[in-house]
Amino acid sequence: MPHSAQSIIDLSDQLRRDLGGGFRDRMVTAVYEHAQELVSRSVHETGAKKWDFDQRIDRLLTSRWLGLPLMLLLLGLVFWVTIQAANVPSQMLANAFFAFESAAAGMFESLGAPWWLTGLVWHGVFRGLAWVVSVMLPPMAVFFPAFTILEDLGYLPRVAFNLDWLFRKAGAHGKQALTMAMGFGCNAAGITSTRIIDSPRERLIAILTNNFVPCNGRFPTLIMLAVIFVAAAFPPALASIIAASAVVTVVLLGIGFTLLVSWALSRTVLAGEASAFTLELPPYRRPSVLRILYTSLIDRTIFVLGRAMLTAAPAGAVIWILANVQAGGQSLAAHAIELLGPTGEAIGLDGVILLAYIIAIPANEIVVPTMLMCYLGASMMMDVAAYDQIQAVLVDQHGWTMLTAVNLMLFSLLHNPCATTILTIWKETRSVKWTALGGLMPLAIAFAVCFLSAQAGRLLL
Repeated sequence: MPHSAQSIIDLSDQLRRDLGGGFRDRMVTAVYEHAQELVSRSVHETGAKKWDFDQRIDRLLTSRWLGLPLMLLLLGLVFWVTIQAANVPSQMLANAFFAFESAAAGMFESLGAPWWLTGLVWHGVFRGLAWVVSVMLPPMAVFFPAFTILEDLGYLPRVAFNLDWLFRKAGAHGKQALTMAMGFGCNAAGITSTRIIDSPRERLIAILTNNFVPCNGRFPTLIMLAVIFVAAAFPPALASIIAASAVVTVVLLGIGFTLLVSWALSRTVLAGEASAFTLELPPYRRPSVLRILYTSLIDRTIFVLGRAMLTAAPAGAVIWILANVQAGGQSLAAHAIELLGPTGEAIGLDGVILLAYIIAIPANEIVVPTMLMCYLGASMMMDVAAYDQIQAVLVDQHGWTMLTAVNLMLFSLLHNPCATTILTIWKETRSVKWTALGGLMPLAIAFAVCFLSAQAGRLLL
């Protein structure tokens, strides 16, 4: 007697529940064990060792107890090298750009150009571009090659292996670990790298949550806060270690939010059956220098920097206009700060910080100079001075506290993506709905977390 379609579906659902969640893993394990048994019967290796070189390394790098600590240590080393190696080139680029800006602005003035044209072109648009290039280019030129070396060496599949169980518990794909790691260099590049995930549902989860890992544009703000507020309470000999530990803590918090939001999405708007992920670890191999240079510098660094420059140019113009156009006896920036003040106060920040982040939607790199410009009442973005001078402006003149610093760290970590990343979400999804969710969801989470943090801090302090 033929069965109805519904009865067959009901039977398959029942059988699937009886198999249990680990059936596929057990099946794959059995297949590989059988393959290994066939090989051992038919192949005889003279002088073969129980563990070859790759297996000896994997016993450490994929160990249940050492795999994650070693991964974090290696990630911290990459961050440290990136920060240390990028500082001097960033300063050199900034000095060169600002010297060119001064000379070009002087030439415009000598030619009789109106003051507003000189200011808009050179102190607005060009200075915005200069900040983005000088802050973004050196870290990306270090981070992306380092990341590509790990990729070419064969280590990144081990990262996915170590984190697969966490992402599976969150209802996401193990390969999201790789796209998340790419987001540390640039969230736009991290979103582009989600193409390695075959499942559309899980790829969308990876796209919507990539913003929760801080990109290199947010690291200057995080490092400044860690040095001025966190490390200042410790002896100078420990200051750099404490500051680095504070930044790593923020990174781990971002990973935690990535997993939490992935879990929530996989059980609500993106609910569905988790796709299978069988990862066969490839052998370690010698990295190819030419491939590393092309992939890291052309495919990633130049690609991302180009998009950032397209969005930073109009931001520089907006900053200059807000600082120089007067209405009612004060600048438009001052009016905006007053308007945003109550909202900023509610989440432990102030109107200047919120205005800086609104202006910095095209590029997070301009947050700090924009804040200094507003606090000092200047007519253009300010060059970032030494940390002790910044501390004098923020703490002594405008009353920043540890609570302000903590909430700004949280807001910097969780707030909306930059315009480059939003544009990349649109290009990857071609959906207004998912692009809007990718932009507004992190902002809502940032406001909620900072509000709770501010209220808790005011009760305890």
